[in-house]
Amino acid sequence: MAAGKNRWALVAGAGIAVFMAQLDATVVQVALPTIEADFGTATSLSQWVVLAYVLPLIALSLPSGRWLDGVGARAALTFAVTGFAVSSTAVGLAPGMGWLIAARVVQGGFGAVLFALVPVLATTAVRPEARGRAMGVVMTLGPLGGVSGPLLGGLLVDTLGWPAIFYLNVPVGLLVIGIGLGQLPADRGLSLPDRSWAMETGLIGAAAIAVMLGLSLAAEGGPAWLLLLIAAVPFVAMWRRSASSEPVRELFGARGMPGPHLALMLEMTAVMAVLFLVPFFLHQVAGATTAQIGVTMLAFPVMVMAFGFVSGVLADRFGATRVVVTGSVIIAIGLLLLAPLSSTWSAGDLAWRLAVAGAGAGLFAGPNQTLAMARSPRHLLGTTGASTSLARQLGIAFGPALTTTVWSLAGDGVDGMRAAVLLAVVLAASSGVVQRRRTSINREPVRTPVKTTA
Repeated sequence: MAAGKNRWALVAGAGIAVFMAQLDATVVQVALPTIEADFGTATSLSQWVVLAYVLPLIALSLPSGRWLDGVGARAALTFAVTGFAVSSTAVGLAPGMGWLIAARVVQGGFGAVLFALVPVLATTAVRPEARGRAMGVVMTLGPLGGVSGPLLGGLLVDTLGWPAIFYLNVPVGLLVIGIGLGQLPADRGLSLPDRSWAMETGLIGAAAIAVMLGLSLAAEGGPAWLLLLIAAVPFVAMWRRSASSEPVRELFGARGMPGPHLALMLEMTAVMAVLFLVPFFLHQVAGATTAQIGVTMLAFPVMVMAFGFVSGVLADRFGATRVVVTGSVIIAIGLLLLAPLSSTWSAGDLAWRLAVAGAGAGLFAGPNQTLAMARSPRHLLGTTGASTSLARQLGIAFGPALTTTVWSLAGDGVDGMRAAVLLAVVLAASSGVVQRRRTSINREPVRTPVKTTA
């Protein structure tokens, strides 16, 4: 790939791909009642439509990144998007719940590859001085896809039926493949994963199941269920002793690499904790209608989108670290403003506070990913894309569970809600603290992996 030319079409294609993959993590939520009714299944089984997608995103994240470090970017993009579109079609054509859940597992597997690949494409598509803007585009479209899911899903289910939400991935996938073929040079193609790939996936998947079960059961049955998290420890220990963990251990041994990962997980946990809690407050305390809750919650993603694009310009001008820390501070301020949760507040009182936090989140996401990719060793870009994706998914899982647990321990009323928000404030502030100061990262040479060049 030519180092002197910015490929903004490729950046846009990468953004569309991550929008599509993140959309499918949330779009199905509004369709679950209809799917359940069509197939005549219990709610406990229909929830696996969501889990079947999320678990592969976690279990296959690191194996996918390690595999991407050894294959060509053009072939990998074509393979991942094609697989995602085909499995999406299989979900829409499902004759029963078993087929649908199995297709969602496959879809989540290809989604894991996409989430790991997209930061690599955004990093190598532009010159070093434009990396912040490129990552700002991609890291804004991803969260936007997640937030748009319920709204878009509701419209499609009501008008065209629930399979349409999955068929939509086919034309979008074709667009992304066309962009990739036009923008990426011919490369060495694909290779089969090594034998350790399956073992690594199994160990990470088993640890993920233990963690998700512990968090979900603790949210419903009390903190004693958090002891289930201990069951993840032996699986993580076995993975760490395996040869397949060597690239990840090398990555985290590189200077400045732990900071962006820990900051990302802390920030996502804090944000998801509050976004999970606010609708309950609006409904139970403020007496807001469903429509008012929806409009109020929109304040956050609107500001994420607005400041996400600005963040790239600021990162390229002033350095990514400064923008990340500023974003963390603004998130913490926004959440601190929410902490009083007065029973006299209206929906508008919460909306402007969510907007402040959303502005901070928009400033944080792209520059934080830029830091991670810029500090990554050149032969581990795929692993870095995967490890940051894993940190993000863990934060998404931890946030709601943490909120529910603290809310329950501190009392089920407003006092418990306030305690959960205050904890989120601490986590958001900590996400800025863990970032080490590093000057002029945009002067570093672009980290273009050898195996993705022409």
